[in-house]
Amino acid sequence: MTNFEKDFPSIDNSKGGWKLEQEDLATLSTKHPFHIVDPSPWPFVGGLASMVLAIGGVLAMHNIDKKVFLVGFFMLLLTLVGWWRDVIREGNTPGVHTEAVQRGLRVGMLLFICSEIMFFSAFFWAYFNAALDPTEATGHVWPPKNIVPFDPFHLPYFNTLVLLLSGTTITWAHHALLENNKKDVLRGLGITICLGILFTTVQAIEYGHAAFSIKDGIYPSTFYMATGFHGFHVIVGTLFLIVSWFRAYRSEFTPDHHVGFEAAAWYWHFVDVVWLFLFVSIYWWGYVPLQ
Repeated sequence: MTNFEKDFPSIDNSKGGWKLEQEDLATLSTKHPFHIVDPSPWPFVGGLASMVLAIGGVLAMHNIDKKVFLVGFFMLLLTLVGWWRDVIREGNTPGVHTEAVQRGLRVGMLLFICSEIMFFSAFFWAYFNAALDPTEATGHVWPPKNIVPFDPFHLPYFNTLVLLLSGTTITWAHHALLENNKKDVLRGLGITICLGILFTTVQAIEYGHAAFSIKDGIYPSTFYMATGFHGFHVIVGTLFLIVSWFRAYRSEFTPDHHVGFEAAAWYWHFVDVVWLFLFVSIYWWGYVPLQ
């Protein structure tokens, strides 16, 4: 008798096949600590949405048609909402997100943040490549002669204080969650969300008073790409925190089961750190002309 037959004595292979009873199937499903996800339409819908979005982007940039782009955008938005909704439901189902599953989710979030680090590294590379070796196109000086950069100790400095404060409030909420203090969790998350919205508002005001546009050379191009994508990440992080606030309000987080909250907090700290690099290198260091 094989080990498999010892484990499942109710198997009937009299006709050369395997027949498992219901309790055997239940035993099989618990032989490992991982969650096998149910069939989902979202990978297919997401891939289709990305294709429509890409085609629509090309059409929109050539002023042919903008409707395809909007359709692709809303398809992608639907995919994100539906897919994350299913993941949240899985997390709220007892016995699904085991320790092994939670560990895998944490590793996945860390790898995602690593990919984001490389994403922003490209913009910093482009910026320092142009700044450390100014060419004739920039007048052999950085910032270029025709560029009036922002005063780093005006709105950028205020936004730096806002993000640093938000880092402390999200940490406060995290420690409150570990102590099962729901009231302070909601307070900390709420303040962090308000600070994220404030940051985005101030950056929009800053862009409105810019003395240059993205088409004015290498400095505006790297400036708007780096700070603009960071602003987009702040918006995404704010939405992430809003979802976490509602989940915390519904008591879906516990001191030993809150991977969704941890992912939001890690993402927000990443956004904070990237801004510090942006402030020091692009706003502050790039403010004084380098002769």
